[in-house]
Amino acid sequence: MAEYYDPKTYPNRWNFLEPGTIIDQYIIERELAHGGFSSVYLAKQRASYAHVTIKEYLPRKFAHRTWNNIVVPNGEAFKPQYLKGRSRFFKEASVLAKLKHPNIVNVINFFQANETAYMVMTYHSGMTLDKAIKRKKSQITENQLLNVFDPLLSAVGMIHQHGILHLDIKPNNILTRPKNSPILLDFGANQPFPSPTVRDGSTVITNGFSPPEQYYQSEPCGPWTDIYAIGATMYYCLSGNRPLHANKRKKRDRLVLATKAFKRHYPYYILHAIDWAMKIDPKQRPQSINILRQALSGNF
Repeated sequence: MAEYYDPKTYPNRWNFLEPGTIIDQYIIERELAHGGFSSVYLAKQRASYAHVTIKEYLPRKFAHRTWNNIVVPNGEAFKPQYLKGRSRFFKEASVLAKLKHPNIVNVINFFQANETAYMVMTYHSGMTLDKAIKRKKSQITENQLLNVFDPLLSAVGMIHQHGILHLDIKPNNILTRPKNSPILLDFGANQPFPSPTVRDGSTVITNGFSPPEQYYQSEPCGPWTDIYAIGATMYYCLSGNRPLHANKRKKRDRLVLATKAFKRHYPYYILHAIDWAMKIDPKQRPQSINILRQALSGNF
């Protein structure tokens, strides 16, 4: 049995793979990002020296890395959670490996090592949409907005055609690239569609971007769920701030409509499409990506 490990006591202890570490056929160069469930690294293929991005499953709340890079649960009580999460990580990798679209992160390999799982993706330089918006010194233009969201909608539409919902669309899951269209990241929350009436309890929630139905396991999700998140992400691009929590809106909606808040800066049809996508009642939103795309082009 693994010795109990409290991450609060040693928060930085062996958190990341060191540069030069060899994992399967790849050499780690440096860490790029990390979250509560994974770390992302820049790496090179040992044979070709081509750069790749590697995502490692490491849920810090209930697992840790030992001195020899083996990832283990923080104790027997955490083992079921750890194994369930690892299974979901592999599911994410297998789903992404089948989705080939220029605006979806491209998974080229996935494997198990060190008692955890790894996902290898094509490397793209750039920054996430939330960082790009925060760094902008002026308001995003109409063309800039559409240059991000038109290809993004194409990608999400293709996902839905494959019977999959993303369920975690938000600014920090969209990579913007210099002079190139965006890349949609992180499919760890994906669910099949049509989904069961009761979901598996592992739904990811992001306040401000997740619609009301994601907060309740019994409420059905569908394309309209991703559509709300897209509308909220567009609203963020215009305002620079996270939209109001959907459950707070459900009780008392104080969100200022885009058609009112930004009417002097953008065409009415774009603002109307954002407001439509962000309707609290799922049935009042566009029911498909194609309908939203038409609304954003002024043809609906």
